[in-house]
Amino acid sequence: MTNLKQKVAMVFGAGGSVGAGVAKELAASGAEVFLAGRTKSNVEEVAKQITAAGGQAHADVVDALDDAAVTKYLNRIVNQTGHIDIEFNAIGPPPREYANGKNAVALTIDEFILPVTTVLKSQFITARAAARHMLEQRSGVIIFLTGSPARPHIQGASAIGAAFGAVENLMRHLALELSPTGVRVVCLRSSAMPETRVIQQTMDAVASVAGITKDQAIASLANSTMLKVSPKVSDTARAVAFLASEDASMMTGTVLNSSAGAVWD
Repeated sequence: MTNLKQKVAMVFGAGGSVGAGVAKELAASGAEVFLAGRTKSNVEEVAKQITAAGGQAHADVVDALDDAAVTKYLNRIVNQTGHIDIEFNAIGPPPREYANGKNAVALTIDEFILPVTTVLKSQFITARAAARHMLEQRSGVIIFLTGSPARPHIQGASAIGAAFGAVENLMRHLALELSPTGVRVVCLRSSAMPETRVIQQTMDAVASVAGITKDQAIASLANSTMLKVSPKVSDTARAVAFLASEDASMMTGTVLNSSAGAVWD
């Protein structure tokens, strides 16, 4: 098992499927995990599950799009623990709000720009806030999350694909600036995980448009990968824990492609 003992991890979007899975894996690996989300009951339930399993977890309501709130929150964590070692952000809007599955020429400006003003903006806010503390301690790892639309391979993913591509480029710029001080910046690129709410909603839309069943739509996801399987949340969580660990100490400024071969580099 990955060893993250004595590490302090910050997980934004911890009430969602991916955020919760990552938080549980980091805690199981020994990290003290701080969970942030917009819905109190969701993050508290994840924290409860972690502590019941013997881990250390703290739940708080924080809007990851509020720069002042994020800065205040991380300042409080550092005052409490003395350091932040891992920062991960899994927030994102529901796909119906940015019309996932709709071709680019049919998108409204608001639909296209939404992933930029949520996913990209939030990743920058949380990474920057964490980086300020990591620069002082000259250590830490910032882990970005993107998906296979960062490398175009399907139609109807222009909006989220543009945002994911920008996140990956932001990661490289931050790595260039931060890594000389000992702070690593990396990105995990997954592909559609069928058990998440986001993909369930997307498959509802795909099935409706294509005139197929939802099960058929989900099966098509697996068939589109080289491995002929879709990643699970647990696969993504283990990959995040690896990137956070000393086993990945020589990795920075790079994307770990964990998409089951949905896209390639």
